[in-house]
Parts: sequence; structure tokens; C-alpha cells
Amino acid sequence: MAKVVISGYYGFDNLGDEAVLFSILKTLRELNVGLRIDVLSNQPGQTAEVYKVSAHNRWKLREIYRALKDSDMLISGGGSLLQDVTGLKSLLYYLGVILLARMLGKPVFFYAQGIGPVNSGPGRLLMRLVVNGVQRITVRDELSCRDLQDMKITRPEIRVTADPVLGLEQRFVDDEAGRKILEQAGVNLSKEKKLIGVSPREWQGLSEYKQVLAALCDKLSRVGFQVVFLPMHYPDDLKTSQEIVSLMEQPATVLTGNYSVADTAALIANMDLLVGMRLHALILAAVMGVPPVAISYDPKIDRFMNLLGREAAINVAEPDFDCLWEDVQTIICDPWVAREELVQEVEPLRQRARESAVMALQVLDRHLRGDRKAATYI
Repeated sequence: MAKVVISGYYGFDNLGDEAVLFSILKTLRELNVGLRIDVLSNQPGQTAEVYKVSAHNRWKLREIYRALKDSDMLISGGGSLLQDVTGLKSLLYYLGVILLARMLGKPVFFYAQGIGPVNSGPGRLLMRLVVNGVQRITVRDELSCRDLQDMKITRPEIRVTADPVLGLEQRFVDDEAGRKILEQAGVNLSKEKKLIGVSPREWQGLSEYKQVLAALCDKLSRVGFQVVFLPMHYPDDLKTSQEIVSLMEQPATVLTGNYSVADTAALIANMDLLVGMRLHALILAAVMGVPPVAISYDPKIDRFMNLLGREAAINVAEPDFDCLWEDVQTIICDPWVAREELVQEVEPLRQRARESAVMALQVLDRHLRGDRKAATYI
């Protein structure tokens, strides 16, 4: 029975990255029921229990080595793994896992990654040396493809697909589970009370955007909406959410639980609009048919909104209340049109998201058949 190892930012209580893992596993299992999957995780016990996989400590070289040696392929991704904005150490880690797999003769597949920014000279050199020659690269947007090409990564061919989370379907999400959580938190679920989800994060010590968000939430509350804060990275986003609520004059609900991906999707599915900074809060909103309004702190936010044919409402460094309110008002004034347009924008991306899994299994199949040359230059 074939086995793959998945490497990513898993086991850190970051719902965005957990949503990526959840989506990759779901799609791979749909396409290959008997596939054995190992995951490198910061909390291997928790990851094994939640996702029903074998999991290994991502910090123990011996465990990584054994997992890769006993595998048939390494899947790197998704998410924004290969970047040095948060420091060179992160980039070195993921490239190190890739290099180890290559040294062991295992094919390497990039699963819908968001590349960069990689700004440092050493980082760009290492990218070129390690990534050139992996078996297949898929990225989640055109700019990630361009970033790789700018770093002179020329083989194999780079295919643009879509973020794995865009492959999720609303019909598999239990909206009622979200309603139960909201009821327990004291949220009024009558049809007359519309819900606005808010997913903020901390960013580089900035504070003005929090005041703008608080003012937006106050205005929405005054015109009859209920505001619900949805922390995506526990407990960091919980603290930020509580800080914004402390700046508000009107009441708001902050969900305090450390929720699963399925529960978070169910919560978002009950919203009428989502204002978010976290990428995967915006993506989950889109796949649940909930119009997203983005506050950009990173190019990946702008890239995703561009895929939807939209732009972020504001940038976190230059928060403008009027611009943010204009985007929100456009949606709440004509919600049915906003939802219909969103469905049409997301459906092609959902199909593209599944392409990554199909191509990953093609690489695996060729490797198992011993067609190493074909696998290298698919």
C-alpha cells in the first residue's frame, strides 16, 4: 500500500493551516481510498487523533528521516511555507525536509503552495538549488508562479491550481453544528438578526486598524447586525478580538473556543458577511457562500481577492474607515446579488483546487511503477 508524507505548518493551533491539511486529506482520500498518510506535526498526538493519520514530531530529525525513508513520496504544502518574511529559519526548515526527501530518492510534490516573498539573497539561492528538479510544482496563484520563475526555478513545469481549501463543498458542512455553538455563546439566531463575522489578527504592533474595525462593528451593530468575532489562531487572535471589542461602544460576541476546521466552517456558514484579515477565514467564507471583505496585511490576501475578481477593502497599514464601509455597504445593501456573484467566482476555483490532488497521485503512481524519468519531468 502506497504511503505519502505531508510537510507543512501543522499542529500549531492555526485554523488556516489546519484547514489546508483537512482539505488535502479529504481530497486525497476521495481519490485514493487506501492511501496511507503520515503528517509532520508540532503536536503529533493531536494531529493523529483529529485526522486519523500517522503523525511524527516535525522537530525530531530521526522521526522525519524514518517517515520519509518508509514513504513513497513527500507532499510539501499547502500554505505559505517557502518565504523568509518571518525569518530565514522557517525557509531553511521546509527546504531541509525537501532536500532530505530528495537525498532518499523520494519524489517531491508541491501541493498548491503560496510562494514568497523570498527577499534575502541566501534564501533565493537556496530556493533555486533545492527546488529545481522536484517532481511537480503546483501553486495557488499566478504571482506565486512568477515568484518561482524570478528565482530561476525552471523545472519542472509550474502549474497554477488553487488553494486546497477552495476544494471544500458547502454540502459537506453541518450548518447546525455552527448554530449550536452560536446559541451557546448567546447569539440571537432569529431571521431578523443578521450576523457579521470578523476575523482579525495582530500585525507588527499596529493599532489604528483595530480602531477602524471597532468603528465598523459599532456602525453595523447600530443598524441591526450582530457582530461575532471568529479567532482563527488560538489564542493569539482571541486576545486581538477582545482588544477590538474593548474599543467598541456596542456589544459584540467573541467566540472563545479552540474550534476544529469543521466547526469553524460551520460557524462561518451561518454568517451573512465576513470581514477578515486571516486568509483562510476569507477562503472558508467564499466556499461557504458568505461574501468576504478583506483587510490586507500580506500579498497573499490581495492575491486571493484578485482570484475572486475583487480587491482588498483596505490595507492594514493605511486603514480607511470610509473605504472599508463602502465595501461592506455594497454587500449588505444587495446580499443576494453578492452571494450569486460569489458562487460563480468560486466554482472554477473549486475545480482547480482538486487538480493538485489528481496530479499528486499521478506522480505517486509513476514513481511506484518505476518510471522515475517520467516522474521528474511530468
